[in-house]
Amino acid sequence: MRRPHRVPLSAQVAGLFEELWALTGHGRYCFPSFRTGQRPMSENTVNAALRALGFGQEEMTAHGFRAMAATLLNETGQFNPDAIERQLAHMENNGVRRAYTRGEYWSERVALMQFWSDELERLRDGAKVLKPNFATRKRPDAA
Repeated sequence: MRRPHRVPLSAQVAGLFEELWALTGHGRYCFPSFRTGQRPMSENTVNAALRALGFGQEEMTAHGFRAMAATLLNETGQFNPDAIERQLAHMENNGVRRAYTRGEYWSERVALMQFWSDELERLRDGAKVLKPNFATRKRPDAA
């Protein structure tokens, strides 16, 4: 059985979920599978979307967002590495440490997630955002 994983939402993400509900309704999953609402969207769907946006497999993957967050959050030195690992739902490899280290680091994770949303906004606002013209882009399945 999978263990429960609670995720604190930043102010920005809470607002995005309000917008999402207006588009998708109040189903079981925020991002349901295209085939059935009984399952969540798969990692492969996210990867396919990244490819459609022009990102190669060597440039970005769905899992790459987690690696990027872990790297950048650890590099700030502002957060306990255990809190970052808990936020990513990673299990401690050392069995003894796992048995005795059960903290959720909730208050730090709340601060971490708000910091991360603020950091992504800072990076977005300081970056040149490319807006592709999908209307003129040739579909991979088109002859």
